[in-house]
Amino acid sequence: MSPLKVAGRASVPPFQVMTILDRVAQLRGAGRDVISLCAGEPSGGAPDDVHRLAADAHGARLDLGYTSALGTRDLREAVAGHYRRWYDLDVAAEQVAITTGSSGAFVLAFLAAFDPGDRVALARPGYPAYRNILAALGCEVVEMACGPDDRFQPTPDALDAAVAAHGPLAGLILASPANPTGTMVTRDELAALSDWCADNGVRLVSDEIYHGITYPADPAAADARGVCAWELDRGAVVISSFSKYWGMTGWRLGWALMPADLAAAIDALAGNVALCPPAPAQLAAVGAFTPESYAQADDRVAGFARTRSVLLGQLDRLGWGPVAPADGAFYLYADLGARLGPFADSAHWCRSLLEDAGVAVVPGGDFDAVNGGRFVRLSFAAGADAVAEAVERILAFQSDHA
Repeated sequence: MSPLKVAGRASVPPFQVMTILDRVAQLRGAGRDVISLCAGEPSGGAPDDVHRLAADAHGARLDLGYTSALGTRDLREAVAGHYRRWYDLDVAAEQVAITTGSSGAFVLAFLAAFDPGDRVALARPGYPAYRNILAALGCEVVEMACGPDDRFQPTPDALDAAVAAHGPLAGLILASPANPTGTMVTRDELAALSDWCADNGVRLVSDEIYHGITYPADPAAADARGVCAWELDRGAVVISSFSKYWGMTGWRLGWALMPADLAAAIDALAGNVALCPPAPAQLAAVGAFTPESYAQADDRVAGFARTRSVLLGQLDRLGWGPVAPADGAFYLYADLGARLGPFADSAHWCRSLLEDAGVAVVPGGDFDAVNGGRFVRLSFAAGADAVAEAVERILAFQSDHA
């Protein structure tokens, strides 16, 4: 019998975070005490008002059938109101597409905006799913090496260099705060990137899922939560999620702000790809936008800030090399430097740390296939106590492998 075909798009690498989480579950199932600092998953879960609405819906035994492909009217209006509250932006409910997580929003946006063969630029290091989804859809991914001098963010000069090396671009993926580095672009920097895209006919896709999880010097500043790309460019696709600021990872809800020229395509694609986002989660998610839910989420961010301070205060003891500043999100991206010790790369270091010391972190190769072999990403979303204990275990591990 002749072998059956496997699509070339299936050759994208797995997301190592999920592979590591599987191993964490195996070790815990065997009775091991494992501290997981690998996933971008806030502890504490959804706000109380979200749980209350979920319980009410379940108790009423509602007929939870399909919703509109782009989500319920109530939730789309609530998201639009969120943009008025945080950014003083006039967004209509019709411009909001509710999606199955931000991942669903990226798939729909990429399908609507880019054809196979289109070149799309993004920063390296960066979230690997951008690269892998684009590659699976047949796009040519153009990675721009972004280091400490650029605060790990793209610049107009880097885009000019990318065009000179590869040819015209169709899109730019921007994340602020970014994963894995936590770095952010200022309003002026976002304006410069937006202007460059407009001048060059390039679609900006702005990942803003970590907005609200920021550590500004002045919390009262107008842009303290992050700058929304729609403040500067209504032709951009803005993508966000309930997963991070509201801690609703498993509810699988995100959204996109749709430019006028993509709205019909995103609507049609959504109905074909997923029919609709999860109905129970949509009914409950309206509760994320109450004053009480915002207050609970802000309290959690304050906890992230305290944990971040604990971790940054241990860097001298850890003895690692250059570290990204972690302006937002809940990650520390660090060069292991001399602490890589006898290990071939950070992937080997991370495997040994998990098996020997029971601490799970992510090797940098997931985010940067060129230079990531020296780097690791720690998520400090697990809380100060977990991070403090993890640091002690890492120090003992490094001492044993000096």
